[in-house]
This record gives sequence, structure tokens and C-alpha cells, in this order.
Amino acid sequence: MAGRAQPSGPAACGGAPGLLPLLLLLLSAAAIIPRGDGQNLVTEDVTVVEGDVATISCRVKNSDDSVIQLLNPNRQTIYFRDFRPLKDSRFQLVNFSNSELRVSLTNVSISDEGRYFCQLYTDPPQEIYTTITVLVPPRNLVIDIQKEIAVEGEEIELNCTAMASRPATTIRWFKGNKELTGKSEVEQWSDMYTVTSQLLLKVGREDDGVPVICLVDHPAVKDLQTQRYLEVMYKPQVRVSQNYPVQGLTREGEPLELTCAAFGKPQPTDMRWLRVDDEMPQHVVVSGSNLLISNLNKTDNGTYRCEASNAVGKSHADYMLFVYDTTATTEPAVHDSRAGEEGAIRSVDHAVVGGVVAVVVFAMLCLLIILGRYFARHKGTYFTHEAKGADDAADADTAIINAEGGQNNSEEKKEYFI
Repeated sequence: MAGRAQPSGPAACGGAPGLLPLLLLLLSAAAIIPRGDGQNLVTEDVTVVEGDVATISCRVKNSDDSVIQLLNPNRQTIYFRDFRPLKDSRFQLVNFSNSELRVSLTNVSISDEGRYFCQLYTDPPQEIYTTITVLVPPRNLVIDIQKEIAVEGEEIELNCTAMASRPATTIRWFKGNKELTGKSEVEQWSDMYTVTSQLLLKVGREDDGVPVICLVDHPAVKDLQTQRYLEVMYKPQVRVSQNYPVQGLTREGEPLELTCAAFGKPQPTDMRWLRVDDEMPQHVVVSGSNLLISNLNKTDNGTYRCEASNAVGKSHADYMLFVYDTTATTEPAVHDSRAGEEGAIRSVDHAVVGGVVAVVVFAMLCLLIILGRYFARHKGTYFTHEAKGADDAADADTAIINAEGGQNNSEEKKEYFI
């Protein structure tokens, strides 16, 4: 006698013998259910960062115990009520009731993006979809600088690249706390974007050691940035200071000590003292950055210059010396220490020259006014004393006679009273 065939599949696991055919029938029916208006179903779109967890919720506003199921973008059933036919274990049931089916999806990838369908088996059936959008932060953020070491006044190029993001990133530039403007280009590879931003920057000595920051604006990440510190070489800055006398006058017979300080990048290697437009006096002692005159005299008057140089260039600072009498007590008007670039000689006090010019102009104006008044007065006297009676004469002789006669007549017209 032949033995009875053993059940296989889900029936062998203690389930109802007709459960599998019933599920298959329901899945087939789900694929051909007409789409309703979804007026009794509620869901929301989901935005998630790649690798994070997305939660999909299908809710029923007015539950009548109808069956709820969730389908993936390929319209495969993820959950039928609280049962998961799909083998993808990343989907997990969070909550199931007559009014909600909530499912989580862990370790989300770009392939999970798309529309997910909530279906409600009513009469007629209802369907609504939710969209999962996957954000991908930039894989790398790199600053590439054209020149590692720049010289003041140069324009350098910096490029910041944010690779493989979704959507495309927005790149912002900062120098210290000041925002700068760059020029960006976007390249798309499949569903990913690579953005490169170019920054052209003219550097000065004040930029040495200042960070240039590339900052990314992207919905998938916050505070993503990278930075490079600028290295700028510049010519020396030179300053001359008077050590002695500290604040007093440079009087004849007293000593004078000057110190030259120079700072640059690289640090100045050559420093020297010289006298502008004249030879250095023999009694002047120069020791490194110091200049010493032990006994000042009038012949020491002039401009003393400290020059310093490095690999970038040369700079100088001038000290204008005026030696006063031993009894002088007034602070000097032209005694000064000045810094400048090579070739700039400041040996004239412009304030003094301006004062002298103003005095000369004022004196000339006063002289012109006085002369004008003088000539105007004498010109009036001349016309007042002209001879009368000569205007109507026929010739010169008659004019003379008439002029003389006029004078005689005036004499004859005098009256005397006794």
C-alpha cells in the first residue's frame, strides 16, 4: 500500500495548507487593483541621507478594518498587514493596527529611491504613494593651491572640489572671517555630482598665516569644510628708533645712538647704514643694527638711512638729524625718522616749505595793494590841475595864450575888501 505524500512548503511548517495559494492570489489581485483617489489614506514623502533609516507610514483616516499593504517601486509587496513576503530583511515592521502600517528601511542606498505605494482594500480599492529621496553627502572635500608659497602682490589660484554628492553642493569661500566669491563648475556622473570652485586671490603681507576656508552647503551634511593656510613672502619692514637721547634734543657735543629694526619673510639677511647724499662721517661707529655718534657737531647734520633686504626685495627707513646748539631748548621742527621704499628720499619738511610759501604770497599781496592805492591817488591829482581854456584853441600857440590868459583873467577878477 502506497504511503501518503508529505506536505511541503509553508504547510510543512505548521501553517494552514491553503495559506500560500491564498497569498499568491492576493498578490496577483494587488497588481490589477485599479487606483483609487486615496482619500482615506494618508502618507508623507521621506527624505533620508544615504546609510540612514527611512520610515514609511500608511495611515487610514476612517478605519473600517480593511486590509493595508505596502508595495515597493517595482510593485512588490513589502508588507501585507503584519506579514512580510519580501525577503529584504532591511524592512522591519514598526507598528501595525487597523489604522496604520508603519515600516522602517535601514541602511538606505540610492537604489531604494522611488515611489512606495500604500494600498487599502476597500470598495473601491484605494492607493496613495510616498516618495523616498536619498541624499548623498560629498565623499571628499579637497583644496588644491596653485603655489604653496606666494610673494606679496601675486595672484594665486585655489580650487576646492566636492566629489560624488547628490544633489550638487554649493561651495563658499572665506579668508579668515571675510567671505569671498569663487566660480563653480558642476559635472554629473550618472546620478552623482562633482562640483569644483575656483578662487583667484591677490595676496599681501597681511595674508601670511591667514586660513582660506572652503565650506560646503548641502542638505545631507552640516559644517563640512576644509582649509589651507596661506604662506606669503614679503620684503622687509624697516623702522629706525632713537635710543639716546631718549626724548630730548640732539645737541652739539652730546652722543646719539640709533637702532634699526627690520622684519620680513624671509627674515632680512643684509642690513646696512649709509648717509644720504653724503659720505658717512669717520667718527660714526656702526655695529650691526646700531649707529653711534659719540660727539655730535654741526657737520653731522643730514639724513641717515638704514637699508635691509631679503630674497623678495629691499626697503629702508630714514632718520633726519639736526644738531642744535648746546643751549637750545626748543623741540626740533625737522628732526624726524621716516620709513620708505627704495629710492624714496625724504629730506625736506613739507610743512616748513608750505609755511614759507604762504608768508611770501601774503607779503606780495600786501605790496600790490599799497602800490595800487598810491598810483590811484596821484592819477586823480594830475587831472585836477590841467590848464583850462586850451581845449577850444585852433593851434598850439593859441592854446598856450588862452591858458595863460585864463590864468591872468583869474588874477584880475580878484576883489579886495577894506
